Amino acid sequence: MERYVPQINPATYTVLTTLFLTIEAFFMAWFIVYGLTANKFSRVLLKELLLSLVASIFLGCGTLFLFYGSESTYEL
Repeated sequence: MERYVPQINPATYTVLTTLFLTIEAFFMAWFIVYGLTANKFSRVLLKELLLSLVASIFLGCGTLFLFYGSESTYEL
């Protein structure tokens, strides 16, 4: 039986967590600033949905790698 080798190196989990959560914070901040500065006549629903979708995808990926990284930290 061959040894299992993951496709993503577990040593890069912290880097991927930081990267994804930083990108998510950027899109979330953009979404909040857009919502606060645009008046009700200049808002575009599609833009708000796309910003929130991208932010939530990066938040999910960042959280996933955060959990993966915390799991691999406790292995002996």
